[in-house]
Amino acid sequence: MKIDLNSDLGESLGAWRMGDDAAMLKLVSSANVACGFHAGDAAGILQTLKEAQRNGVTVGAHVAYRDLVGFGRRNMDVASEDLVADVIYQIGALQGLAAAAGTRVRYVKPHGALYNTIAHDARQARDVIKAMLAVDSSLVLVALAGSPLIGWARDAGLRTVAEAFADRGYMPDGSLVSRREKGAVLHDAEAVAARMLRLVSEGVVADVNGNDVRIQADSICVHGDSPGAVEMARSVRERLQAAGVEIASFVADTAQAAG
Repeated sequence: MKIDLNSDLGESLGAWRMGDDAAMLKLVSSANVACGFHAGDAAGILQTLKEAQRNGVTVGAHVAYRDLVGFGRRNMDVASEDLVADVIYQIGALQGLAAAAGTRVRYVKPHGALYNTIAHDARQARDVIKAMLAVDSSLVLVALAGSPLIGWARDAGLRTVAEAFADRGYMPDGSLVSRREKGAVLHDAEAVAARMLRLVSEGVVADVNGNDVRIQADSICVHGDSPGAVEMARSVRERLQAAGVEIASFVADTAQAAG
């Protein structure tokens, strides 16, 4: 068995420090790196990219709505011409910084409200897909497991990777519990690790009601900004590896993360 382990990184902004990128990059196999629209400054993003390169971690563009104040978690009805251009802009910016760090952008994972919106909103989904194809058709799209977005992207010619969330609660239909609701974010590292082992070995996770919901995923996300994120990522990694699960990027020619 093999699974990718990813985290949202590069999200510090000036004096505001978010997460521990250096520690997370020793645990994950893929890094969703902020592109400056929801979080991140150029110097910090570059440092994160250099750390990713040193650890053999695959780099992806964590594109978002233009929403620094709301950390990209506010829903926005963005015109198509703006959304396409914004996504192209973010990917291009990260590609330039990645080249300077000796690595390259291999995939795109939308962030926050954009991620949740395009999972089901066909118009905004098409905009993100159009932007990716305009930049590099070999880019992989990371999307919510079981969402219509996966089919739309594949139909357009993009390779997709279905993603599950280690530290987020699930609704009975396989969608994520809203961050405004109780049970949206999980904090018990050992419980989360056991939960992810069930996901990989059985293809199920428990929803908010305690019932199993089937999730078919090729990548697991641990949010880098969550309290105890490093401990949680380490627990998930160690539990999976102890069960014989290989932690490796979904990009075949990228080295596995160190450790």
